[in-house]
Amino acid sequence: MTIGVQAERVTVEYVRGSHVTRPLDGFNLDASPGSLVLLLGPSGCGKTTLLSCLAGILRPTSGRIDINGTVITDLKGKRLSDYRRTSVGIVFQAFNLVPSLDATENVMVPLRAAGVRRREAVDRATELLGRVGLSDRLHNKPAQLSGGQQQRVGIARALAMDPALLLADEPTAALDHVQVETVLRILRGLADQGRTVVVSTHDPRMLGLADHVIDMVPLQAATAKNVDLQPGDVLFAQGTRGDRIYRVLDGEIDLVAVDADGTLTRLAEFGPGGEFGEMGAVFDLPRSASAVARTSARVVGYTVSDFKAQFGTPHLMSLIARYAPSDPPAELTDEQ
Repeated sequence: MTIGVQAERVTVEYVRGSHVTRPLDGFNLDASPGSLVLLLGPSGCGKTTLLSCLAGILRPTSGRIDINGTVITDLKGKRLSDYRRTSVGIVFQAFNLVPSLDATENVMVPLRAAGVRRREAVDRATELLGRVGLSDRLHNKPAQLSGGQQQRVGIARALAMDPALLLADEPTAALDHVQVETVLRILRGLADQGRTVVVSTHDPRMLGLADHVIDMVPLQAATAKNVDLQPGDVLFAQGTRGDRIYRVLDGEIDLVAVDADGTLTRLAEFGPGGEFGEMGAVFDLPRSASAVARTSARVVGYTVSDFKAQFGTPHLMSLIARYAPSDPPAELTDEQ
């Protein structure tokens, strides 16, 4: 495989007194040019730490990172600065546009910092904004743009120096559904043009577009239980009780229910990153459907307390809200 991004046993370690934290511990990654890689997981699982390492902003405690044949963990001084400026582009969750500059001027910033003449920088910025569908917004300032438009300006700015590697940190977190679709198409298109695109996210809407999905949720907790399934295997049956919420790591799971007249109905389907089983686990209710493996699959089951520790109470409440339009009980905010 031609090297795009290769990380070997990357560890980042922080020491606070006698406490050691490792957001990355022996992490490995191989991604070829032209691939879209998703780093999937909640806040605190090491996604942003990894992006910082790939960008050359943070040096790992140990390990090796090769970007397009350059071992960036060996770079220092001017060579490292040159890598950051020309070889990698970064798209931020919060856009990070300069409020006093219009869209064209925001895209020009890295070009002018690199010594590109003003006329050439204007032409390049205009071209890039056209590629992300903003030819009619060249002179609008950030306050005059929607969130999705601001994110597209951010993508154009990240492409200013034509980097081979594009990193995006939660690029859809602040966008609505319509805006998300536009940004996702742009990111997929950039990978199709030969760039390596690495995106950190907790947004399952991106799963279908990715070439590689890396689940960065730590699974070492004693209460987490991995289950391997073959097609047709039943994970849990309708009417039974269970205390676990499930997350699909690989394969596909169907939720199917049998009505009183014997009619079998498929209620939902879940691929990698999909989560289900929260209602029975949280409220100690009988399962309203059976979970059946459509394909060979692997899932991980969490107790309610461990699920909250891994993903946060707001995320659990959002799952419950899929089926319960009223507010979840107040006791969900308590430790269980």
